[in-house]
Amino acid sequence: MSNTIEKALLKQKQKNALANSSNQESASNSVTEPQLEPNDVAKPETKSPKSGFKINLEKLSDNGHISLSGERRQINEEYREIKRKLLANAFGPLAKTLHNPNIIMVTSSRPSEGKTFTATNLALSIAAEQDKTVLLVDADVLKPNVLNTLGLERRKGLMEYLIGEVDDISEVLYSTNIDKLKIIPAGRSHHLSTEMLASHKMHETVDEFANRYPDRIVIFDTPPLIGINESAILANFAGQAVVVVEEGKAKLNDVKMSVERLNPDMAIGFVVNKSVHYDTDGSGYYGYYYSERKD
Repeated sequence: MSNTIEKALLKQKQKNALANSSNQESASNSVTEPQLEPNDVAKPETKSPKSGFKINLEKLSDNGHISLSGERRQINEEYREIKRKLLANAFGPLAKTLHNPNIIMVTSSRPSEGKTFTATNLALSIAAEQDKTVLLVDADVLKPNVLNTLGLERRKGLMEYLIGEVDDISEVLYSTNIDKLKIIPAGRSHHLSTEMLASHKMHETVDEFANRYPDRIVIFDTPPLIGINESAILANFAGQAVVVVEEGKAKLNDVKMSVERLNPDMAIGFVVNKSVHYDTDGSGYYGYYYSERKD
């Protein structure tokens, strides 16, 4: 009798052990081999589309920039006169004698003379042309001010491309609500900015800017010329230079020193900024004058 009970208990123990082993294996399989939905297996990672810049043109006009609303203003006329000379140099007979005549650097001798204000107004004015497009590049990688001047938020730009954080220049080339205007921001500062701007990668990029679109003007807002190496490097890329001079502030020696840092084969013009003169009714206003260098 006891032998029968012992056999029954042993059989029951073996049965329980087998059941426990089966449950553990099932649980183990459920952890290491989860069942995935078909959509979860090969679903590629998607990138959010790059959005363009929306420029508040009315606010810009209120802040003293040119107007694109059709309003006839003195500053509009002044920048029309300036851009006519630049466009003639870029696409007229002189273009054959210049290297990259459609690339224009806007600079100054010293900071705070109005170069970014001039660069942005030139870009806006050229964007109003019927048969031209314009690319505005903030190349003042030390103190970028294009986005701030236009009332836009900071984004990745030229430096992120040059150091390899973005793969293609198109990733930092932003469209705007002005159909013929595109912008490349400066991006973040970098301790090797001089070397990056002098790199073969930058050379290739500028060549593409100059040659890919025959109707395109490229405006580089560059650092001031005196005491900053980046500007002298960028001068080798451009066919034209606009040197902004603040009336009553710029010194003649500074202007001469600035010109010496430019490529002598460039077409060089000067914009006199913040010059107060008067209408026939005696009211004063600020003027912007363009004059070419006399050799």
